Amino acid sequence: MIDAPFTIETSLVGLPKDEWLLAIAEVAEKDGFCQNLGDKHHAIFVERSPTLLVTFETVSGMRALSSLSQPLGWDLVRNYGWSNLCIASEGDTWFRDPSVYACFDRLVDDGFFDEFDKVVFYGAGPAGYAAAAYSVAAPGAWVVAIQPQATLDPRITEWDDRFKEMRRTDFSSRYGYAPDMLDAAEAAFVLYDPKVALDAMHASLFTRPNVTKLRMRHMGVALQSELLQLDQLETLLSLAVDGTLDTLTFADLYRSRRDHRNYLKALLVALEADDRTQLILHLCRYVNARMPAPRFVRKQKLIEAEMQMNEPVRNSRGCERRRALARRRAKESSPLAPIPTLC
Repeated sequence: MIDAPFTIETSLVGLPKDEWLLAIAEVAEKDGFCQNLGDKHHAIFVERSPTLLVTFETVSGMRALSSLSQPLGWDLVRNYGWSNLCIASEGDTWFRDPSVYACFDRLVDDGFFDEFDKVVFYGAGPAGYAAAAYSVAAPGAWVVAIQPQATLDPRITEWDDRFKEMRRTDFSSRYGYAPDMLDAAEAAFVLYDPKVALDAMHASLFTRPNVTKLRMRHMGVALQSELLQLDQLETLLSLAVDGTLDTLTFADLYRSRRDHRNYLKALLVALEADDRTQLILHLCRYVNARMPAPRFVRKQKLIEAEMQMNEPVRNSRGCERRRALARRRAKESSPLAPIPTLC
């Protein structure tokens, strides 16, 4: 156990869950509050500046993804001095709980969001759904949602068979259909991999005039983790806070994937599936010139060996074609060719 007092700089790695929750509460209550929302949710607020980042996270995700085993938003509190309201869940609940509804009702009634100059909602997966759905509590907010589900109501998304245990959960009452809840947002950004069919189908339901879709092709089903590995998630959210996030700035940010192993491996698999030999060779040469990558080295050697073996065949065929063309031209120009009859 780590000795108290805890601060936002304290690493909470290795603490048992109950002690971890107590440490989180101790830090939050110095400059904000920490409240239990029923049995499965917590509201954790740390106040710093007039910029508020509202994050939706799972307890297990915080403890696994953060190097200090803290809420993701606390990294941004330290690095940018923003305020952070973290709504945490015990497992994937999609934050569909009357206690969470009541929390946002109280915040709206108290004018909580009106105290901030800029409000950004953020979440990924089930938390991305929540970021979009609850953003309606702060009109004019910006929203960044990674792989969000629009709803799990089987009457609308019966084609999504990934979350069958949530089929009986109410997605039709308050804060229910996430795309509709974005109508009050200043701007919203939905990140997804169009190669992941079900994520792309949910993204299509978010088509709205104030929604920009940011595609992360060949990045798979864990985009938040990939952005953390790319060290670009903080930058993405800072662009949203500055009001400069758009398709162009994201494209510039996303160029870092060109040196990201997971992306390069997925791209190789896609090219192999399409049998794009020449592009595979270009990719292997690109990767091998920049980093040690045994798989790409082997692939490049294999392709180059096959091309070298086929070269004599191609050359012989080329020679045969050239000889046939020469014979045809010689015959056409022969003095023995028949003289056409004049009419």
